[in-house]
Amino acid sequence: MERLNVKEGFHVERLYSVPKEQQGSWVAMCVDDRGRLIVSDQYGALYRMAPPAAGQTLKPEDIEKIDVDMGGAQGLLYAFDSLYVVTNTEQHGGRGLYRIKDTDGDDKFDKVEQLKKFEEQGGEHGPHAVIQGPDGQSLYIICGNQTALPEHNHSRVPPRWQEDQILPRIYGRGFMKGIEAPRGWVAKTDADGKDWEIIATGFRNEYDAAFNKDGELFSYDADMEWDVNTPWYRPTRVCHVVSGAEFGWRNGSAKWPAYYSDSVPAVVDIGPGSPTGVCFGTGAKFPQKYQDAMFIMDWSYGKLYALHLTPSGASYTGTIEEFISAQPLPLTDIAINPKDGAMYFTVGGRRTQSGVYRVTYTGAADAYPAAENASFAAQRAQRLSLEAAHARGVKADLEIIWSQLGNSDRFIQYAARVALEHQPVSSWVDRVWGEKDARTQLAALIALARNGSADHQAQAISALTALDYSSLDAQLRLDTLRALGLTFLRLGEPTDVQKQAVANYLKNHLPASSPAENHELLQLLVYLQVPEAAAKGIALLESAPSQQEQMNYAKSLRLLKAGWTPDLDARYFKWLNRARTYRGGASFGNFVKSIRDDAEARLDDKQKGALKALLEAAVEDTGPQFSFEPRSFQKNYAVADFDDVIHVGLEGGRNFENGRNLFGAATCFACHRFDQEGGALGPDLTSVSGKFSPRDLLESIIEPSKEISDQYNSVVVTQEDGTMTIGRVVNLNGDTLNL
Repeated sequence: MERLNVKEGFHVERLYSVPKEQQGSWVAMCVDDRGRLIVSDQYGALYRMAPPAAGQTLKPEDIEKIDVDMGGAQGLLYAFDSLYVVTNTEQHGGRGLYRIKDTDGDDKFDKVEQLKKFEEQGGEHGPHAVIQGPDGQSLYIICGNQTALPEHNHSRVPPRWQEDQILPRIYGRGFMKGIEAPRGWVAKTDADGKDWEIIATGFRNEYDAAFNKDGELFSYDADMEWDVNTPWYRPTRVCHVVSGAEFGWRNGSAKWPAYYSDSVPAVVDIGPGSPTGVCFGTGAKFPQKYQDAMFIMDWSYGKLYALHLTPSGASYTGTIEEFISAQPLPLTDIAINPKDGAMYFTVGGRRTQSGVYRVTYTGAADAYPAAENASFAAQRAQRLSLEAAHARGVKADLEIIWSQLGNSDRFIQYAARVALEHQPVSSWVDRVWGEKDARTQLAALIALARNGSADHQAQAISALTALDYSSLDAQLRLDTLRALGLTFLRLGEPTDVQKQAVANYLKNHLPASSPAENHELLQLLVYLQVPEAAAKGIALLESAPSQQEQMNYAKSLRLLKAGWTPDLDARYFKWLNRARTYRGGASFGNFVKSIRDDAEARLDDKQKGALKALLEAAVEDTGPQFSFEPRSFQKNYAVADFDDVIHVGLEGGRNFENGRNLFGAATCFACHRFDQEGGALGPDLTSVSGKFSPRDLLESIIEPSKEISDQYNSVVVTQEDGTMTIGRVVNLNGDTLNL
């Protein structure tokens, strides 16, 4: 207990240490109608226990094994006088949703029903949680990306699933290769498991979900750690699971970036980790701030975070706070017990030592104000009214839907586009061509690309290339490029004449003002095989400050067959050699190799001869260097050297592009993320200016080891032979620690 870091004012008790050989390692928990805890061993049985009084602990004889043929659960819920179980094992009837009942009133479960069978695949990316809906009548089921969609009666997500990447992906090490969308889903069903509706798709591996006091659903989705330091790496993130949401998980490098308007962005990015249980503090005897907070668990790094959500538009933003932590602390599930107002959590999983803990508040009285937000209430109501048109049997008002396609709030616009996609294309397609508002027309053109036919292709391309690209704002330019790509992919490959027209429309806009726009422009020009893309792409490659941005350009250029010269070839393969010194997750080397293999495949014998030295060069691993401009040592600076600057302030005259370039030249991007770009080993610096003064930031740059957040502290492991290893615990399995 001494090793736990606990938020001030809160008290943690260990109630029970699970005898591993007899009762396993516990990964799921719920609270029944009497306030008792029901838990599941990851590979074994279900158990039930009554929480002890304050200061007391439980003994093995206090733990009741539930005597039914059921276990291996990763989701438990007590509702409707029943215990619902989501199994993730081939035993006990296989993977699925089950209901267990006490039919004779003796407080013993005696009947097991399978309500839904899931495909026999999943592992730790399979069926997970079951939670009760805010209507008090429904169940929500949460499954990761190794379980296909179940048979269902309706989908709020328009069932038009495709991969939707304009250029072929690369796979890295090939985990789940060949598995395509839709994967990673949330479904809704009734108490009897009869009627199934798909609510959202596109997660990687969301383990759990919870409703806030407004009845809004949130989930904590996993990253793909093998993708770290690639442009398609997506950190663990909390998602607002709105109706019809598509979160864009795709295999390998094909994951959708957050700026695709046909996907839903995260509320907040967390970082590397292994998400497990989540809950809101609703009903806890905690200060109001923590009753409103979403608690999320990271199994790998032993962190229990409190996420404080702030209404923003028709959705939320969030700030994260470390609530409880330790290394190791393999957190698995969490619940608020309405009988005593305490928080309970379990640790365990993968046959590690398991335990049950209770959290209570012992601090001072709370004066947290309960704020009303009229603007949020109005915008949320607008979103909900549009989402009502995602349901079955609802007569939608096309005028209202169309009027919100141009809404500047992304969640309202998303709800309107999904509502439009639930209407017959014939009822609205003619409105697309005459629409004068660019934002509205682009949303409609994306909907048309996803739902239309080849008959619409030519007119869609004409409408898109008629837009005044230069006058559009940054997001609308990205929407234009996305709409073009979707039109080519779904409505039909452009003719040679169309290719030339689109190339002429786009090529003079490269380079653009942002890495995202440069990436989208370049890959479209490569798709169209525009010769000018070679020189423009190499210039972008050589000037990009981060390995993520460089990899995006290199990944597109690998498939370009036109426009290459001996000089451009040499510069490209020089970068490919340098990229072999870059660092990332387990798939990183394979990604770089795939880019290189595809690039070499277009070379003829003469080109290979000219590039022989570069193709056969041995690479010295001297660490990553992102800048093509060599840098030399200038001075060993101290904070005091900047006293005459730092006290004046930083108002005006700053060159942010130069700052970004220096962030790359100094290899800061290797470890730190900024605005969804960079590494994931150190803190994300996107919002750092709101937390620290300029002097604090300067001190951290010049003296980085002076103060290290507990979140990034290392542990020292001393083995029996006296050897010591220093690092962060990132995985556990039985009695094995991986640092």
